[in-house]
Amino acid sequence: MSDIIAREDAHTSGLYQKRALAIVRGEGARLWDANGHEYIDCVGGQGSANLGHGNAVVADAIATQARSLASSTELFYSDRRAELYGVLARILPRDLDRVFLCNSGTEALEGAFKFARMATKRPRVVATMRGFHGKTMGALAATWGPEYREALGGDALFPGTAHIPFNKTEALDAAITPETAAFVIELVQGEGGVRPASPEFVAEAGRVCKTRGALLIVDEVQTGFCRTGSMFAIERYGIVPDVLCLAKSIAGGVPMGAIAFARSLGDLPKRSHSSTFGGNPLACAAAIAAIGEMERLDLARCARERGEQLVDGLRGIESPRIREVRGLGLLCGIELKENAGPTIKALQDRGVLALGAGPTVVRYLPPLVITAAQVDAVIAATAAALS
Repeated sequence: MSDIIAREDAHTSGLYQKRALAIVRGEGARLWDANGHEYIDCVGGQGSANLGHGNAVVADAIATQARSLASSTELFYSDRRAELYGVLARILPRDLDRVFLCNSGTEALEGAFKFARMATKRPRVVATMRGFHGKTMGALAATWGPEYREALGGDALFPGTAHIPFNKTEALDAAITPETAAFVIELVQGEGGVRPASPEFVAEAGRVCKTRGALLIVDEVQTGFCRTGSMFAIERYGIVPDVLCLAKSIAGGVPMGAIAFARSLGDLPKRSHSSTFGGNPLACAAAIAAIGEMERLDLARCARERGEQLVDGLRGIESPRIREVRGLGLLCGIELKENAGPTIKALQDRGVLALGAGPTVVRYLPPLVITAAQVDAVIAATAAALS
């Protein structure tokens, strides 16, 4: 393992804060490092591994497509892309029947903001405090964390973007004005501390956007594809936004993002947006297989059942260090009264890999194929780490 770490450190960008682990293999919700140590994966590729590791159907689809045609841009039509569009149209709300395919979540948000400005001819975007939408320049404007923008000159670099308190319904009316192109929201803030939106806040956001002619953009980069207990979290809130941003687990671990949007946006100017790798046949084949496996394995039900088991178990831990346990489906977090780093390290030492979500929150984002026995083991490890 030390050799792998040394070889990476010799040339890595230095931008990532890495743990001293070299992960070399995965199966379902389990991972192994280069020394053969086994872990229960509650990082889940930061949300890209909903289907788990090593799914044979997805692997076979990738291999078959790679032998046929891996690269073909939207300059031409594609059988795999056409098939994926049909799959997405079947599982998405009927009104969201146009899709732009890209490569990541931050690209999906960039495109969504661009589409909103083109469609409305308005300059401003409203987002929420603690929200996270990516770190490229446009998405970064909507991302709350000031620490991500300090090296670029702070908020002065991003005029036209405002942030309001999350779940503060009364703030929406003043923030969304006739100059607002879009309001963007995560239905569960992941990086911001695993904080579900209140139904009242989401409903009022939709009402104010409609009244003011602004677009409602929902960021489901992390919550999409069964994570919260339904195919998309919007189903749990009973809303259909104007624009829905997807990525992470859409293609079973292969990089892909998607922007689904309504025809009410009108016709966007030709060539105003594009992506060389967006919608390539390889990623499309992976996505078709991955979505099929999500449905076959009923991962939405798995997320509901295992999520309830995990949250109930975490809430049953008696520790004065715990402030609150919260979550939706298998996106769960423990807010501590102290820095979460030592607890995350203690979990790793006990064979569980978990994430942070802000300085005081331990986030659990396991593959949705995690078993009941593995969830029990995570709960036991957490109790021991907090004892």
